[in-house]
Amino acid sequence: MYENLWAPWRLAYIAGEGERSTAPAPPLKLLPGGDESCFACRAVADDRKRDRQNLLVARGKTTVTFLNRYPYNNGHLLVLPLAHKDRLERLTPDELLESQQTIACWVDLLESTMKAEGFNIGLNLGRAAGAGLPGHVHWHVVPRWHGDTNFMPALAGVKVIPQSLDDLWDLLHKAWGASSH
Repeated sequence: MYENLWAPWRLAYIAGEGERSTAPAPPLKLLPGGDESCFACRAVADDRKRDRQNLLVARGKTTVTFLNRYPYNNGHLLVLPLAHKDRLERLTPDELLESQQTIACWVDLLESTMKAEGFNIGLNLGRAAGAGLPGHVHWHVVPRWHGDTNFMPALAGVKVIPQSLDDLWDLLHKAWGASSH
């Protein structure tokens, strides 16, 4: 007896399709120093009406938070400075402080909205360290639950994510807006 696991958003990742689009992109006015090849810089410059499509769940004064398009676990977030900077020492004190405060806020919100029981929080500096977006420093916030690992990654090379990115965006965007953070 087999159960079907439905995770259609993973197909683009598995097939190696990435963020390809046949539609011409509208012209964007990037922030100073922004990089057109960076999904985060493009999303920050894009119309706020497209935040959902861009998976941009929250905007701060100097930071933004995205859902990870290819999450390690349900609720996996990326916290980035608005400015396109590749090194920690290039961040201003305000950018560093708000980044850490934003991470703390998300830990609180993920505990209350998703009942997360623990977290993996970190960053990869440079491609050699595993950064998928090496030019724009960012922190990963990955919620964890007791028993959230199982046999699927070991036997099938598949991680099961139980919630669609659309549903998760709704939940977290609402939680951020209702929070005092």
